[in-house]
Amino acid sequence: MREDLRARYGDERLPRYTSYPPSPHFTAGVGAATYADWLRDLPAGAAASLYLHVPFCRAMCWYCGCHTSITRHDGPIADYVALLRQEIDLVAARLDAPPPVRHIHFGGGTPTVMTPADFAGLIAALRARFPVDPAAEIAVEIDPRTLVPEMAAALGRVGVNRASLGVQSFDPVVQEAIRRRQGFEATASAAAALRAAGVRGINLDLIYGLPHQTVAACVDTVLRCLELRPDRFAVFGYAHVPAFKKHQRHIDADTLPDGSARQAQADAIADTLARAGYRRIGLDHYALPGDPMAVAQRQGRLRRNFQGYTTDESEVLIGLGASSIGRLPQGFVQNAPALRDYAQRIGAGALAACKGYALTPEDRLRAELIERIMCDFAVDVGRICRHHGRDPLTLLAALPRLESLVADGLVRREGPVLRVPDEARMFIRTVASAFDAYLGTSGAVHSRAA
Repeated sequence: MREDLRARYGDERLPRYTSYPPSPHFTAGVGAATYADWLRDLPAGAAASLYLHVPFCRAMCWYCGCHTSITRHDGPIADYVALLRQEIDLVAARLDAPPPVRHIHFGGGTPTVMTPADFAGLIAALRARFPVDPAAEIAVEIDPRTLVPEMAAALGRVGVNRASLGVQSFDPVVQEAIRRRQGFEATASAAAALRAAGVRGINLDLIYGLPHQTVAACVDTVLRCLELRPDRFAVFGYAHVPAFKKHQRHIDADTLPDGSARQAQADAIADTLARAGYRRIGLDHYALPGDPMAVAQRQGRLRRNFQGYTTDESEVLIGLGASSIGRLPQGFVQNAPALRDYAQRIGAGALAACKGYALTPEDRLRAELIERIMCDFAVDVGRICRHHGRDPLTLLAALPRLESLVADGLVRREGPVLRVPDEARMFIRTVASAFDAYLGTSGAVHSRAA
């Protein structure tokens, strides 16, 4: 990629487009009452997914951008699990007929900091209130440093079939700079325990662009990870936003790689994984050819939601827990982010939704265009516009950024079809932003485009 394009677009701060409109556009105009109406009006038979947010960790990693709290004690976690079970009942009670569930995802934080009994109790509560498909994907995010054998065994017993293990980097210099000390042996032990328990799907999460990180260190981390032969990798660029994540102020910005170095790291990781037989999925995922995500990509069924790229085709995502976001056909809802606020709402017998967004027909059109370009690196604007009753030429003429992106080679236009060449895929969020009618109107600070 030409350096002038990197200089022009690489430092742009853009949404990750896990939703459209992005969450900074959510407002208090959509709250608990609206959410209750939306739940009641869900179409009969619509499949659903469930996301449960567990905002606790045993230690704070300085690179972290998640909603999480640090606790050394089990009491606050047990109290929170009780609130989750209350919320499950509150949400289910507002559904005329609970939808069939095909995906369940536990995110955090570190969901596995709860006790095995509490985790099993949550799964039982979900199954009691929702018809969970016997073949449903049940996934959990795990910090290998804190996974105990009893929890690994419990995950297998209750039907968890996919686990995402946080690695980030095995370089001790980088680990010291981000305050996350994690040896390869701990990660290998966690993967082995999970597989022995029957959790067959193993994902590993890596980050590039961290302080003191080098290309050689990135490649070495990947090579160590390949010894575990995971099904998938998620490879994210570090987003340094110390104004919003105060713990990131412990990271010296002068030790962060610049744009060219970040891209060299991303390219080296991609090349190493490609040589090992992994297919690149969208912007930042990699999967073995037979993995469901790779199959979904080949068949044009890849989707994008708040967990990133997914095989989940459900139009209903019910978020549970503090700060969790749900998506219903009518729009988005987000629970209160602060634990105290969330606890007060649930304790009072109310839904915890505090803000959201009601989708317009224009939003739905642009959301589909953005999702397809993010997933497929191509989009048939004509086909999607016809589906939404819009004229594609009128829409394309109303996209002021598109002309410059075509001129710069980030997009190739073939009639109503737009394609992003391989050499420009690092700027896929830049291309997606051409369809974003709200770009730059929220005041939010996003991560770098590349």
